[in-house]
Amino acid sequence: MNQLNPVDTLVIGSGPGGYMAALKSAQLGMKTAVVERDQIGGVCTHVGCIPSKALIAESHRYNTYKQWNNTAASISFEHAQAFKQAVVNKQSGGVNYLLKSAGVTILTGEASLIGEHTVAIKKAGTDQKLSFKHAVLATGSRPIELQALPFGGRILSSTEALSLSQIPTSLVIIGGGYIGVELGQMYAKFATKVTILEGGGQVLPGFEADLAAPVIRQLNDDGITIITGAIAIKAEQHADSLTLHYLKNQEQHLVKAEYALVTVGRKANTDGNLGLGHIGVQMSSNGLIETDEQCRTSIPHIFAIGDIVKGPALAHKASYEAKVAVEAIAGESSAVDYKAIPLVVFSEPELASVGLTETECKAKAIPVVIGKSSFSINGRSLALKAPEGFVKMIADQASGIVMGAQIVGVEASTLISELTLAIEMGATVEDLALTIHPHPTLGEVIMEAAENALRKIMKDRNKEKAVPN
Repeated sequence: MNQLNPVDTLVIGSGPGGYMAALKSAQLGMKTAVVERDQIGGVCTHVGCIPSKALIAESHRYNTYKQWNNTAASISFEHAQAFKQAVVNKQSGGVNYLLKSAGVTILTGEASLIGEHTVAIKKAGTDQKLSFKHAVLATGSRPIELQALPFGGRILSSTEALSLSQIPTSLVIIGGGYIGVELGQMYAKFATKVTILEGGGQVLPGFEADLAAPVIRQLNDDGITIITGAIAIKAEQHADSLTLHYLKNQEQHLVKAEYALVTVGRKANTDGNLGLGHIGVQMSSNGLIETDEQCRTSIPHIFAIGDIVKGPALAHKASYEAKVAVEAIAGESSAVDYKAIPLVVFSEPELASVGLTETECKAKAIPVVIGKSSFSINGRSLALKAPEGFVKMIADQASGIVMGAQIVGVEASTLISELTLAIEMGATVEDLALTIHPHPTLGEVIMEAAENALRKIMKDRNKEKAVPN
C-alpha cells in the first residue's frame, strides 16, 4: 500500500460541507487533503441542488416562451439539459479551482478509516494510505430506496430523474415533499402529465397549511394530479411504461406512467466501507453520527458535518458546520447555533421558512404576535405578474423580537435571508419596520409584515396601560 505524505486535516467528501471544510482548513494554514470517490462538488453540484435548480429555471423560461411561440417541449428540454450540464460543469470547475488555488491536495477514491489517524484510499485496484492529525467526515446522503420499488429501469431516484435525455410523456411521483414537488412541477411545465402520491394528508407536509395552499393551487393549475393518503405497494414494468399499484382508504388503485420517481427522503452515507465501527465512532439509532456543539465525534480529533449528523439535510447547514468544525480544529471556540437555518422550496410560488412557526409557538405556549402582508398589492410583484403569496412574521409578544418567519411567493428564496439575519441578530419587528426598503421592491412586503406585527404589539401595550391598578 502506497504511503502518502501525512496531513493536518483530512476531509472525506467534497460536497458543500466537504469542500468548504477543506478550503477553510487550507486558508487557516493547515496542510489539507480531500478525498472524493466520485466527482468534486458531490451530490449537490452534480445530481442535486445545482442541476435541479437549473432545470427548474429552464422550465419557467420555457413556460414563458411558449406563450409567444410554438417551441416543442422536447426540443426545449434538450436545450434545458445542455444548459443544466453547462452550469454543473462551471460550478464543479469553480470548486476544483478554489481547492487547488488554496493548496488542497485532491485525492480520488473510496476512503476507509483503518485507524484513528489513518485512512486507506482505494481506486481501481490501487491502495494508498494517508495519516492525518484531524479528520472531517462529510460523506453526505443518498436517496432512500423502497423495498417494494427498487431503483432500476423505469423506477427512478432523483439522480436519474435529473438526467433523462427526453421529456417523459407521464410521470408518477411517490412522495410529495419538496423534492417531489420541485421536480414534479418542473416536468409538468415541460408538458409531462404528472401524478404525485403522498402518504400524508398534504403535499409539502413540513409546511403549515396556509403556506402550502398557494403552491397546491399552482400545482393544480399546472395540471398535476395530487393523491394524498396514498401508499405505493408495487410496480409492474413494461417495455415503454409501468403500472404502479397503491393503497388509499384501504382500497387498491393503480396509475400508469412512463416512469415512476421515488422521493421519500434521503439516507446518510455512514454505512458501507467508511470504517466508523472499526474505529469506534459513536452512532445514534437512526444511523447518524453523534457530535457535540463543535461537530466533534466521540473521537475528539474526528469531526462530522452535514447530512450524516442530526438536523435537516441542507447544503448550507453543511457549509456552516464545516466552518465551525475547522475553526475548532484550529483551536477557536466556535460552536454551532441552529436557531436560524432557512429552508427553501423552489416551487412556484417559492416557499421559505426560518426559525419558529406559528404552530410550534402554540405547541410551546409561547405568547407571540403574527404580522402578515400580501404580495397581491406589492408594485414589484404585480409588475412581475406574480401577486400570489404572503410574508408571515412571528414575534415575541412582550419584546417584539423576531422568532420566526415564513414566505410563500416570488423570490422567497432570496427574501428569507433578511429575516434569517433578523433572527440571528435578535432584531425586533420595530427594527425591520423602521428599516428603509427601496421602492418598488419585494422586500417592502417584509417591512409591511413587520409594521403589522408592531401595530398589534403597540395595541396590546396600550390596552395594558389603560387597565386601572
